[in-house]
Amino acid sequence: MYRTRRAISTAQGPAVRIAGRELLNFSSNDYLGLATHPDLLQTFKQAVTTYGLGSASSQLVCGHSVAHAELEEELARFTGRQRALVFSSGYLANLAVVSALVNRDALVIEDRLVHASMIDASRLSQARIQRYPHADSNAVEYVLKNQQAGRKLVLTDGVFSMDGDIAPLLPLAGVCQRQNAILIVDDAHGFGVLGPGGGGVVDLLGLGNDQVPVLIGTFGKALGAFGAFVSGDDVLIELLIQKARSYIYTTALPPAIAVTVMRALSLVREEAWRRGHLFDLIRQFRDGCRQLGLRVSASETAIQPLIIGDATEAVRISEELYRKGILIPAIRPPTVPAGTSRLRISLSAAHDESQVDYLLETLGEVL
Repeated sequence: MYRTRRAISTAQGPAVRIAGRELLNFSSNDYLGLATHPDLLQTFKQAVTTYGLGSASSQLVCGHSVAHAELEEELARFTGRQRALVFSSGYLANLAVVSALVNRDALVIEDRLVHASMIDASRLSQARIQRYPHADSNAVEYVLKNQQAGRKLVLTDGVFSMDGDIAPLLPLAGVCQRQNAILIVDDAHGFGVLGPGGGGVVDLLGLGNDQVPVLIGTFGKALGAFGAFVSGDDVLIELLIQKARSYIYTTALPPAIAVTVMRALSLVREEAWRRGHLFDLIRQFRDGCRQLGLRVSASETAIQPLIIGDATEAVRISEELYRKGILIPAIRPPTVPAGTSRLRISLSAAHDESQVDYLLETLGEVL
């Protein structure tokens, strides 16, 4: 269960170098392969010349730049909402939303498998917390009907980071509207990848601000950069600016990153072939696993977990793959529940068919 780190000496990509060895990388969240996109690298270089390395302050002191303002306007357009607010990380965004919206009189209801940042945000808020069985909207409605609270929040991931499945947002949105609760969706792993325009799970399902009043996304996954945002109506964003401690008391995202993220949003639309290629690879991988007799999960996203069960066995398999030139760290408790240790395989548009073939061939040998 002891964690160790391996230092990568190259940029993130389908292949990386560790200790002088080149390995195929099937563990990154760079779903669209944008982390080394030439346009983004050039955009960043030019923006650094204009804005410098860092923002040097929190946004409410002197760290808010024209780049931040323009990115927030673009995010509002991209997500189809009134406003957006940029954060230095997705973790801080989740802390901000929950802490600003609730107090001790509130009730927070969260999926049992939500991201750790949502769990921590709920605990720090001092609200009452109720966790519901994974993806069970009926359980959410039961709790909402039978619990009294000043304000009720329902928290869920859009795409669950360790299982790759998509939250049942349609029924959850209906429940929240019927029971006067606020639905908060952290779509870190869906934003940029899912939906006809790359807008994530809400784009895929055709949900707007009325159904999902608080949408959280990140720039460090499909967009290949760093940082996060919250989008919603004007009242929500103004509340966060005035009350969210993890927004007020942290250094703003570097402006050069904000400029680069704007270009990344354009590439999501301009290079839609990346999403098409990614889903071709997902189908190739899933079909190959079935042919090998490997049990695949229900995930149709870039996150394809192979559940091993025992943590020791998961580590052994991960190390064997490493010796054969494939980087897939074993995911163990407490990140996942006991007895569900796994290989969290993630695919990227930067991979090609031959690399997925080699992954399947090697998995067949090792498993």
